[in-house]
Amino acid sequence: MSGWQRRALPAQPDLLAPDGSQIRLLVGGGRGSMVHCTLPAGQVSLAVRHRAVEEVWYVLSGQGELWRSRDGTEAVAALAAGVSVDLPLGTHFQFRATGDAPLCLLIVTMPPWPGPEEAVRVADHWPPA
Repeated sequence: MSGWQRRALPAQPDLLAPDGSQIRLLVGGGRGSMVHCTLPAGQVSLAVRHRAVEEVWYVLSGQGELWRSRDGTEAVAALAAGVSVDLPLGTHFQFRATGDAPLCLLIVTMPPWPGPEEAVRVADHWPPA
């Protein structure tokens, strides 16, 4: 059957996300898309919110922290291999790699990522690096 997708993890990033993280495109469909995300050791992303998509993250390797804020509630979550987190629509978020190795994530976006205009810059929780 034609139309089935298969893509190996690219050696180099395909693009930089609006938050500054390195993105390697994986497969996607009509209802969602999947990417591999890397934030180098010691780096801090830019804080953003999404206009129309939700995301779920699964930490593949590395250590870090994720700040999330929505509807007057905010919290910082520890990120480590095996941890999953969600980013519901409208959530302000920022993340950082706190260990000696890059923070690597598998991210699923629903609906599929429409492009860089999807991310809206918001006030940072941490100074970006």
